[in-house]
Amino acid sequence: MSAAIAYKPDKSQAALVFDMQPRAYNTESLIEFLEKFHRHFKGEKVTLIWDGLPSHRSKAMKVWIGKQRRWLVVERLPAYAPELNPVELLWGNVKGSELANLCPETIEEARAVAEEGLLRAGTDYQLCFNFLEHTGLSL
Repeated sequence: MSAAIAYKPDKSQAALVFDMQPRAYNTESLIEFLEKFHRHFKGEKVTLIWDGLPSHRSKAMKVWIGKQRRWLVVERLPAYAPELNPVELLWGNVKGSELANLCPETIEEARAVAEEGLLRAGTDYQLCFNFLEHTGLSL
């Protein structure tokens, strides 16, 4: 799974954009995710706060980000600072709710339940802003 929570600076709206795929994410698949993210926001200027995942820092990703400057600004979180990443709180929320004590028969069942949790959290603006507030970061 890959996810990004977007916030309007005036705090009028939040949006969760997520993607799921059967294989691990790498630079190429994260670029595809960011292209979907860009289309979702119809080209609006976006600041992306990102952790230090190796594929976030790869040479190919840096080149791609460099070509997106008209709409994308990337701010990096300090190394090993999951407490500053609102998406980590999203994962914790879904794991503690929909996925808690789940014993799925198939990976597809687990995927569907995780998707339900992401949709629930992503449509709750206040919850998304609570994730941001808990990090201590401001817009």
